[in-house]
Amino acid sequence: MGKVFEQLDEPLISFIKAQKLFFVASAPLAANGHVNLSPKGYDSLAVIDPMTVAWVDLGGSGIETLAHTRENGRMTLMFCAFEGPANILRLYGTAKVTRFDEPGFDDLLALFPAHKRARNIFVLQIDRIADACGWGVPFFDFVSEREQLRRYTDREDRSADDWAERYHERNATSIDGLPGISRQPGTKTP
Repeated sequence: MGKVFEQLDEPLISFIKAQKLFFVASAPLAANGHVNLSPKGYDSLAVIDPMTVAWVDLGGSGIETLAHTRENGRMTLMFCAFEGPANILRLYGTAKVTRFDEPGFDDLLALFPAHKRARNIFVLQIDRIADACGWGVPFFDFVSEREQLRRYTDREDRSADDWAERYHERNATSIDGLPGISRQPGTKTP
C-alpha cells in the first residue's frame, strides 16, 4: 500500500539522489492534446527544499514539457528503484520554467555545475508526495550515461548565437500547436 508524505525528508532525498533516471509527465489542457512523458538522466535534478525541486533540460527533439508548463504548470516526476528494494516515488505539483534567454536562468543553472548550457530549467513546487510498492518494476544494471547529449549541448565550436538560433527554429511550437521557444526581441543568448 502506498504512503503519502508531508515533505521530502532525508530518506526520500537519498532515494531520489540514488536514481540514475527519472521521468517527467505533463499534459495540455485540451482533451485531445497529447500527454507527454520524458526520461531524464545525468545529474539533472536538485532538491531546493522539502517541497521544491528543480531539474535542468539539456534539450531534445520536442518542446512539450515547456509548452504544457507555460499553459497550466501541472507536472509529475516519477522515480523508480531499478536496484535494491522495490519502490516508486512520485512528486506531483505545479512547475514554472525559465528559458535560457530569460532573466534568472544563470542563477538557476548554478544549481547544476556539471552543465555548461541548457535549454530550460524547471522548478516544481510539490503539493503531493507519494510512493508505491514498485513490485512490477524490473531490475536493471546501470552501465553508464550516454554522453552524446551532454557533448552536443556543451559543444564549444558552436557560438551562443548559433545555439539560440537552433532552439528558436526547432522548438517554436509543440506537437499540439502550443507556443514553445520563439524568439523574443532583446533576449540574450546562452
